[in-house]
Order: sequence, then C-alpha cells, then structure tokens
Amino acid sequence: MRVCSSEEIRNLDRRAVEKFGITEDLLMENAGNAAYFVVLKEFGVEGKRFVVFCGVGNNGGDGLVVARRIHSSGGEATVFILGDEGRFKGAAKKNREIMAKMPIETRNITSLERVRSAVFHSDAIVDAIFGTGLARNVEGLHGDVIRFINEGKKPVFSIDTPSGINADTGNVMGDAVKATYTVTFGLPKRGLLLYPGYDYCGKLYVSHISYPVTLRNDESIKTQINDPSPLPERKRDSHKGDYGKALFIAGSSNYMGAPYLSALSFLKAGGGLSYLAAPKSISPFLANKGSELVLLPQEETETGSVALKNAERLLEFTEQVDIVIMGPGLSLHEETQQLVRDLAPRIQKPLLIDGDGITATAKDLSKIETRTSETILTPHLGEMSRLAKLRTEKILDDKISFLQKFAQEQRAITVLKGAHTLVAYPDGSVFINMSGNPGMATAGSGDVLTGTVAAMYGQGLPLPEAVRTGVFLHGFAGDLAAREIGEDGLTAQDVLDYLPRALSDHRANFGEITANHYDSVFTI
Repeated sequence: MRVCSSEEIRNLDRRAVEKFGITEDLLMENAGNAAYFVVLKEFGVEGKRFVVFCGVGNNGGDGLVVARRIHSSGGEATVFILGDEGRFKGAAKKNREIMAKMPIETRNITSLERVRSAVFHSDAIVDAIFGTGLARNVEGLHGDVIRFINEGKKPVFSIDTPSGINADTGNVMGDAVKATYTVTFGLPKRGLLLYPGYDYCGKLYVSHISYPVTLRNDESIKTQINDPSPLPERKRDSHKGDYGKALFIAGSSNYMGAPYLSALSFLKAGGGLSYLAAPKSISPFLANKGSELVLLPQEETETGSVALKNAERLLEFTEQVDIVIMGPGLSLHEETQQLVRDLAPRIQKPLLIDGDGITATAKDLSKIETRTSETILTPHLGEMSRLAKLRTEKILDDKISFLQKFAQEQRAITVLKGAHTLVAYPDGSVFINMSGNPGMATAGSGDVLTGTVAAMYGQGLPLPEAVRTGVFLHGFAGDLAAREIGEDGLTAQDVLDYLPRALSDHRANFGEITANHYDSVFTI
C-alpha cells in the first residue's frame, strides 16, 4: 500500500474532484461515514455519550459528519468547536449549517472547565481538531484541550491524524492526542507509520473514500509499506550452490560475535554457502562456534584486525561469490578502514556495507559513488549521521525525504535501521517496514540483518526485493522470538535462531501475514 505526504494527499483530493467529479461534499461525507463505522464497529453508538472536538478546517467538517451520524443512530453527541466559525469553508461550512438545524449541542469553547466536565462525563471522544496540514507547534487553547483529552483516559477516535502529530514526519508538534483508534482517508500518511506518530495512532484504519484504484496506485507516490515478497521455491533436486554464495569480510580480535552472527545468519535464512574472511587469530574460535562456515583466515594488523595486505587476495576471491558483505566488527583501525575504502570501488559484485565499513565509507563517499555494481548501506541513525555529515536531529526532521535524496545521490540502496526501518532505493522509492520490536534493540541484531538480506539474494530474489524482504523477515524472526520468550533480554542469537521458523511461517501463512499489512493498517 502506498503512503502519502500531506502534499500528495491534497493532490489526490484535487484530482478526485477535477478528473473524476467526486465532489468535496462527497469526499467529506465518505470520510465522516468511514470514521463513524469504526466508532460503531469498535465501540458502539446507541445510548452512549460522545464529545466531538472540531477545528474549523476540513478535519472539523469530517467531525461534524461523525457527530450527525452518532445522533442519527441513537447516541448523544456534544460538539465543541475550536476557532472562529467564520473560517469554515466549502463542504465543512455546509456541514456546520446542517448541524445548526439539528438538536445537537454545539458550542464554541469559552470555558475549559466546561470542556473538562464534558470529557469526564463522556463515554468516548472524537478528535477532529487538526488534519494533515499542521505545520507549527500546538499552543494555547488547542494545547489545553489536547491535554484534557489525554487526561480523560477515555477511548479516543482521531480523524485522519491524531491532532498534534505532523502527518509527514510523525513528530509531535508540542502536544498531541493519544488516540485509541485513528481513521485516515485516501491513503495512510507518512507520519502515521513513523515513530513517534505511529505510537499515537492506536489501531490504524484507512478508508479509500471513493478514490479510484488508479489514484491510489499512482507511481508518483514513492513511499509504500514494506509488504514482503513471496519466497522462491526450494526445488527438490537443488544443491547449496543454487542458494547463493556470500563472502563476509568481518571481525577483529575485539569483535568476534559480529562476524559469526552475520555469516551464520546467511545460512539460517536459507543461503547456500557462507565464506568468512576474518583475522587468522580468531578464525579457530569462529570455526568452532560456527562449524558450517567456510573460514578464510586473513593476515592481521598489530591490534588483530584484517590487514590491508589482504586486499588483492580478497578481491580475487570475490569473483567466486554472488554477494559481498563488508564491515561487521571489522574495527576502526586505520589500516583496516583503508582496506574497506580500497576494496569498495573495485568489487564487481553486489556489496553490502555495514557497521565499521560504514564508518570507513563515511570518510570518502566517492568510493561507493563510482561503483558499477549495486551497493547496499545499512546504517543506524548515528552511522547515517556520519555518512551524511548531518546532525541526527536534522535527519529526524524528515527521514523519508532525507533518505530519498541520499539514496539517489549515492546510487545506493540505503537501509536506515531502527523502529520501522526504512529502505530507500536510488529511484526515490522508500519502503516502511512494520515488523520488529523493541527487544531487537540489542548488540548484534544488525549483523543478523546483513546475513538475512544476503540470503534473500542468494535464494534468487532480485536485489531490491531481497533487501526489503530480508528486512521484513529479520523483524519477523524477532517478533516470533519475542512472542515466545519476551522482549526483555532478547539477544541477536535469539533472532538468528528464529530465522528458519520465520521463513517457514512466511511460506505457510503468507496470506495471513500480509493481510492488513502485518496488522499495521486495517482497511475499511
């Protein structure tokens, strides 16, 4: 499912009106009806008391439709309007005029005590204060009302966007409604799937409000939910070479877990043959711990990292494999960092750079810009900051727009790891991943991701699909592990151990897993 920015959704609304003749009145009625049906489905209406908070824009107009439907179905609705009613326009103004003729208590807010009392005596709240156009921090009366809503601890139904959440970035604009349910229209908005906004939505519904399929699937909308791809069939007469050969250039005397986790996860995620080029002093330990790995012991520096003198031999060996992974646990030793920069532009196979490899690359991005084969970068936020030479706060201002530009400029598939990992392609496409959990915020989890991504390529998926499917399955394995042993104390080894189960469940229950976009967005 595609995911919109606020500008993109405005364009879709305009096109729905101009091209298809779906009037603004009809769009608003459809939106209000969709929100009403969620209230009816999740909570019920008859005999219940609702407080409906409406701003004076189209979001407020949607709220007026909801209040009218509640009243017509035997519920009691009290409407509070925030702002100058003279600012109602178009369809919202018409709905305000209809409301004036109905026996529904409607008032402007003059007393915060009256608001507090109404919230206290209500059964549920409808939030229609701000829509997708919020661009400045919530202050004054609006902030007070939002705090009253949150303090009331009643079920809250937010219309289109929880008021106070930036629809593009997910950032909290001063204060924001903590919704129990959010009903968004047309398509999901970016900020509803990014943290912290996602955490404010509660259960997220989307209604297409009469948008034709051609509008919803407009290819100019480059952001999508990361719905996983089906896995290629494993044929009965296959052999290990059919599932890919990967070379991992990883590890140092201080980091022995990273090379093991990354190289073994390739096999646990269905890859065929995993070669691990690690310093010779730690190779016996790695061979003992991961006996399925093929070790390529390397000459090392005085501190136990892979030495620069290995470059030509490693480059020659890359011709024997399908994909190269460089960086997990390599160390920050300057000679080893130079090895990364020396090899990166010369490797003629897909190259995934992670961990210490990213630190090395950040010092000279031209080493990946000049590559002729595909490049994958898998930074966490701090590493992304080093790559882009920007403060993390600047990246967080608008992660998706930032990643689109970065991936295009570097011509590299870029995976920004974190809660709801983002996968960006050089063509401007960005996929928001919905699998994973807080227990995976642990040392080594990213190393398991590298091997999982490589394994999807080894199994035969095109590289762009392999990356986003690997990201999903890595999170899915973590979710399966957390489900059985809990999030607290979850380790990268646990995620690694659950990879086969994740692939098995993915194959057996693909329809169930992909329904409702991994239980993240429900269509009504």
